Amino acid sequence: MVEEEAKSLPMELSEKGGIENNGFVQNEAFDGKETDTSSREEMPKACSVDVDPVAEEETVLKPYAGMPKEVLLKFSSQARYRVTREILFWLIIAAAAALVCATIAIIALSPKCLDWWQAGPIYQIYPRSFKDSNMDGNGDLKGIQEKLDHVTYLNIKTIWITSFFKSPLKDLGYGAEDFYAVDPIFGSMSDFENLISAIHDRGLKVIMDLIPNHTSDKHRWFQLSRNRTGKYTDYYIWQDCMEDAGAVVPPNNWVSVFGNSSWQFDDVRKQCYFHQFGKEQPDLNFRSLDVQQEIHETITAYSQLYHDYTTTQVGMHDIIRSFRQTMNQFSREPGRYRFMGSGDDEKEDIEATMMYYGTTFIQEADFPLNFNLMNMKNLSGNSVFEAINLWMKNMPVGKWPNWAAGSPNAARISSRIGKEYVNVMNMLLLTLPGTPVTYYGEEIGMENIASENVTFPEKSPMQWNGKANAGFTEGNSSWLPVNSNYESVNVEIQRSWSNSTLNLYRELTQLRNNELPMNRGWMCYIWSDSNVFVYVRELDGLDRTFMMVLNFGQESTIDLKAIVPNLPSEAVIRLSTNFSNAGKAVSTKLIKTEMGEGLVLEYNTAKPVHTLKAFQGKCFVAEKACYSMALNLLYMNC
Repeated sequence: MVEEEAKSLPMELSEKGGIENNGFVQNEAFDGKETDTSSREEMPKACSVDVDPVAEEETVLKPYAGMPKEVLLKFSSQARYRVTREILFWLIIAAAAALVCATIAIIALSPKCLDWWQAGPIYQIYPRSFKDSNMDGNGDLKGIQEKLDHVTYLNIKTIWITSFFKSPLKDLGYGAEDFYAVDPIFGSMSDFENLISAIHDRGLKVIMDLIPNHTSDKHRWFQLSRNRTGKYTDYYIWQDCMEDAGAVVPPNNWVSVFGNSSWQFDDVRKQCYFHQFGKEQPDLNFRSLDVQQEIHETITAYSQLYHDYTTTQVGMHDIIRSFRQTMNQFSREPGRYRFMGSGDDEKEDIEATMMYYGTTFIQEADFPLNFNLMNMKNLSGNSVFEAINLWMKNMPVGKWPNWAAGSPNAARISSRIGKEYVNVMNMLLLTLPGTPVTYYGEEIGMENIASENVTFPEKSPMQWNGKANAGFTEGNSSWLPVNSNYESVNVEIQRSWSNSTLNLYRELTQLRNNELPMNRGWMCYIWSDSNVFVYVRELDGLDRTFMMVLNFGQESTIDLKAIVPNLPSEAVIRLSTNFSNAGKAVSTKLIKTEMGEGLVLEYNTAKPVHTLKAFQGKCFVAEKACYSMALNLLYMNC
């Protein structure tokens, strides 16, 4: 009986833990084999075991963390895991393809980003008059470095430093004696390098003056040329002169910009040399390939940002194109574009000025400097319109405009057109399309020095505060006298006045930087008369529009609703030369402005002016872009 019960017990139980069997258990597999009967008699009585089917199901193996490869492969081949895996795989592939396609589409449709020289105003500094750091009465490079915080306070990211090369300074530094040295008045090359580092540390850009048209007569090249030394013999423009009764007769009747003869006799060479400016500034001969190479090497040596000032000699455009090619060699790295402007002021020939933009296929200057606002013979709404329209209607398609209301060579705004128009002129400058250029001190309304004994009244020292010498220098005197109004017109006091010229300028630059229509939108002329000039800035796809109503004459009232019927009945004053008006709502049927007052009106419309048939031919756009409110991005084709 015991033997039969033992046979009925499967061996699998011992493998599954049902019975611990430390001995030999006979079963059907061993029926034909001999066994030890004594041993069989001594074997303990076996017991039966009942197995729960539910417990048996629980022993089925399930996926678990850390399972070996063999177990993992067993489960991964099951349909529920395989199908899920394939679905996820193809979803990832589809998402990646969609992302790549979207990226390509955005890149293809996105307009070209504005370069740094397009994105904001340029602040022009005459270094000798900006800030003196060593108490010698002359502004210098270290002084500019000390005052970089003022530039950032203005929301400006580009500064333009006029010439500081070594020079006799008879021509205010525009005739260089050495292109590779800083004039000791301004500091050293080490000071220049420190200034560049400080500028870049603040995320700013810098433009330098390079004037290759002429040099000083003290330049080494001129000294070698007048002695007919080697290749330098033809570095300048020399012509034989005739003598008549002991007097030197010039080769022709050409006159310089100062009205006298443009030829000067040289006692050493016994010939006359040509000068378009002062006799201390002999013109270089750009027909000489050696001269061209010298200038290319100068540009290459600095590898910095340059403003090119040139005057027109025969073949000058070919030379400028070669300068552009040299500078492009240093513009290949992203974010390191080298800007080049030209300063040829063809007052009587706007088409000649526009040639400095180059052509569609051959680039010259990024823009020729625009002096139209400084060349106005009288001030009115109409004259301002004409100055602006002259540039915009002649500018080649796709090019970028620029505007300046002051410079080192022109009377300051306050002295030229009246201090009551300073704010409205700054408002015009900072709301026009293109790049505005502000001459130092115009942001606080500085005036010319009121003295007949001062040769350069527009270059008076910057007025920083109400202390001695306006905070320009801690020395006993400055190279030019400080304007007598410095106690009431200075940076420090205007920073504390909410309605000051300085704070209005700052609000305008902030508006320009933050609002897309001001950056790259359309400009449309609305109205101009003897008193006011009105225009709008708008962007395709954006309902928000800005309308500028600027008074350059006497008190005026205008019904804009009658001129543009689609205008809403009310607009909000976003900015005003009278700060107390900001935020007020005004009726577009009755816009009143005082003498010298300027308004920036804001309103929403679904019908921008540039789409209206009545204003075709009165609207301009540079670097056209459209705005998608759904995607919050700019695109080209709209």
